Amino acid sequence: LSTAIYHAFSSLCYFTPVLGAIIADSWLGKFKTIIYLSIVYVIGHVIKSIGAIPSVGDNTVHIVLSMAGLVLIALGTGGIKPCVSAFGGDQFEDKHTEERRKFFSIFYMSINAGSVLSTLITPILRGDVKCFGNDCYALAFGVPAVLMMISLVVFIAGSGLYKKSPPEGNILLSVCGCIGFAVKNRWKRSKHDPKRDHWLNWAEEKYPKRLIEEIKMVLRVLVLYIPLPMFWALFDQQGSRWTLQATRMNLNILLNAFLILVFVPIFDMGVYPLIGLFNFLKKQPLWESLLQVFNLMENEVKVQIPGNDLFPDAISSYEVSKRYIHSTVLPQSLSFVFFFSARFINGHNEGLNISVGGQEFEVAPAYGITPNKSIARGEYREVKCISSQMEYIIDLGLLDFGASYSVILKTNLQGIEVFKMEDVHANNVSIAWQVPQYALITAGEVMFSITGLEFSYSQAPANMKSVLQAGWLMTVAFGNVIVLIVAEGAELQQWAEFVLFAALLVAVCIIFSIIAYFYTYVNPKQWDRNSPGING
Repeated sequence: LSTAIYHAFSSLCYFTPVLGAIIADSWLGKFKTIIYLSIVYVIGHVIKSIGAIPSVGDNTVHIVLSMAGLVLIALGTGGIKPCVSAFGGDQFEDKHTEERRKFFSIFYMSINAGSVLSTLITPILRGDVKCFGNDCYALAFGVPAVLMMISLVVFIAGSGLYKKSPPEGNILLSVCGCIGFAVKNRWKRSKHDPKRDHWLNWAEEKYPKRLIEEIKMVLRVLVLYIPLPMFWALFDQQGSRWTLQATRMNLNILLNAFLILVFVPIFDMGVYPLIGLFNFLKKQPLWESLLQVFNLMENEVKVQIPGNDLFPDAISSYEVSKRYIHSTVLPQSLSFVFFFSARFINGHNEGLNISVGGQEFEVAPAYGITPNKSIARGEYREVKCISSQMEYIIDLGLLDFGASYSVILKTNLQGIEVFKMEDVHANNVSIAWQVPQYALITAGEVMFSITGLEFSYSQAPANMKSVLQAGWLMTVAFGNVIVLIVAEGAELQQWAEFVLFAALLVAVCIIFSIIAYFYTYVNPKQWDRNSPGING
């Protein structure tokens, strides 16, 4: 479910750029669109922050506010995405091609610098700061709203320094009308009239030649984009499947955004110039149960279940069965006591209060059991264990990543004796195995995304810059849709999903290479000077 929600929200964030592009190119212009939709983005964060306050309504109200906030955030962030990059590109003259390329690199670096900071700071605001008696989600959502308002004020303050291209009417409506008329006209007249060089030329009777040529330019680029969602389908799993994989390892670290900050200047100043010299580029199942037996008696116990030989070996006093047993059949009654997923089991004759890693455990006497609680990894050598009459210090040792422990407390002459059982073994696969995959896919992102942003800008007609930027961003949206379909429909094991996505991406690379080979680069500025006006 978490994967589905994550990718559904990501998809929405990258479908809405089309709306932002339409508003910018057809109505408000890029500058005003950035301002107004940034305000929508801030309102979304404010609503999310209010929805995170426990005292505001019941659970239904919280869900409604959260969903409304997410929709507004998606509308705001998606709407400004194509406008910000295109607006930045507008600040450079035709002769400053190299400077514009560097701008897109710095622009992408700044985005990921923000990603690094937010990933580090937001969990601190949420977890380390307490408000309303719990984690402070309201603060975690509210701080970005304040920072966005500050950045918006700074952006507006520089208004007089910007080069602002005015909107040129409802260009998208003209594009759709032209395409529709061409298809309709070709269907009606192609049997009687001679063939034309391009199917869009069938719109010449109604639409100017310049508009038709501009649409051809855009469509040629959009055809190139068809295979690209597969890259984003794999890449955006860093926030879902890869994170889930990391939680099953023994450390969770932030890599992608940090690596982008490292790789962008390396590729900009090293890899791309080198490539240019050689002319390589043109620019657990539900039907099973998990059973484990603790022996809390003073002598060993032999466990026998009629019709099954699940526990062939005797279990010593205060020991646990040697292995987990997966069984599809469990008897309705057993003549011994066993515990599942217990954190502390109290063999003491008094109730105990135990403090571990900021968590409080109240354990009832006579084999009372506490619920499981999450504790940060660490060495816990001096843990306070307090009864009504005494205070004890117990040694729990290392509580490691991914493990689940049951701790049995037994009275002896010296006080309390500790028996620590490892119900679920600690993660023993290092997260360092993820470093190569993060490094490789980040290198791919640097070459892919920054180049794509610049390419989309450079190949778009002047009045369709934001529209084509939105087309580029929509490849991300469709990539997330692919993940949703596979994750929710295919029901594959995680390793099989990884193999599937990798194989599909290899196939897509081959297809894209073939399409790109036949693409002819266009200089829209040069074409503008040699073409008639849109009404000519």
